[in-house]
Order: sequence, then structure tokens, then C-alpha cells
Amino acid sequence: MKLQDLIREKNNIWIFGYGSLVWKPGFDYKRSKVGHIKGYKRRFWHGDDFHRGDKEKPGRVVTLVADQEACTWGVAYEVPESQVDQSLQYLNRREVLLGGYTTEMVEFIPKEKSQEPLLALVYIATSDNPIYLGPASDKEIAAQISICSGSTGHNTEYLLRLAEFMRLYCPEVEDEHLFSIEAAVIKIFHNCGGIKLQDQKSMGAF
Repeated sequence: MKLQDLIREKNNIWIFGYGSLVWKPGFDYKRSKVGHIKGYKRRFWHGDDFHRGDKEKPGRVVTLVADQEACTWGVAYEVPESQVDQSLQYLNRREVLLGGYTTEMVEFIPKEKSQEPLLALVYIATSDNPIYLGPASDKEIAAQISICSGSTGHNTEYLLRLAEFMRLYCPEVEDEHLFSIEAAVIKIFHNCGGIKLQDQKSMGAF
């Protein structure tokens, strides 16, 4: 089902976030649910030359890579009909124009077992994007993240907030890719007194 058809047929829309959207959606929503989608793995393979990097030193942010054996955890936000156009315009600028992502519809499975799966809009950057960086070792990705910063803040903050979300809301999930890169970045900064997230309350509750 196309996004336009989904909007026409329903009074609201769900948007799934697996990167910065989990702590900073930036749009109005009615409610949110923690959960996962199947068939994709989250990887720091996409470049960012605006939010968390620049043209000379692009940062690394997450995208989704097809993998039938994998699943990716995040947050789905329900946007009421009255806010759909405004929210999609905002996300189009943030994720598509500045981020290089495209949209797909996926099945979202809530963490709460009593809740039914639902269709959600998700933003994915693929290898045909000019700022797509592709695979690299955890140490290489960590080294790049540790030196990059953009208009939204340091690339390291992005990484740590995502890892913090997973530990707070999905403590039973072992995200090896995410946590290995986090450990490598912390090791890089170890001699600088460590890293601390500022304003942890800003993540809020889901």
C-alpha cells in the first residue's frame, strides 16, 4: 500500500523511528509505542553532512539494511489526521532533503504482547544515495563518529543517545553493532575523562 493511499483511508498515520527519532521526533503525535520491525538490521552505514557532520567530515548515522533474519527496535508514533501534513512536511525536510532518506511502509510489532501489529511509515537510506558510506569495521566507524559534528550536535551524542534508548526501553535486546561501536567510541575518549550525556531527561517516557 502506498503512503498516499494509507493517508486517504485512515484518520491517522504511524511513523517508525529507529535513529534520532526515538529521542527527538520533532513533530506532534498522539501516542507512541516501543516495538520492532522484522526483515531489517540497523547499521551506521549512512553519511550525514548536515545534522551530525559536514561536507568535509560527514558523520555516520543509522539506516536499515534488508536482512530476513534480523529485526530493529525503535518507537512508533501515532500522528493524528490534523497533524499528518505538517508532520510529513517537517520530516521530508529533516529526513529526505537534508538526510537523503526515502520512505517505505513496514509492519510494526509493539513490545506489549497484547497489542496488534500495525503499518508504519519508515525512512530508509539506500546504497544509491550519494552520501551513503556503506560498511566499515566497528573501529573505523567509531573513529569517524568521534571527530564529526554538525548543525544538530556531535556525532558521538547521536550514538550515545541511541544506545541509551536501547538500554532503557529494550534492555533485553542485544544490539551488537550499536553497542560495539559505542564501546569503541568510549575507548577513544577514555583518556579525555570519558563521555557524559547532557540533559538525559530530554528522552522522556514512551
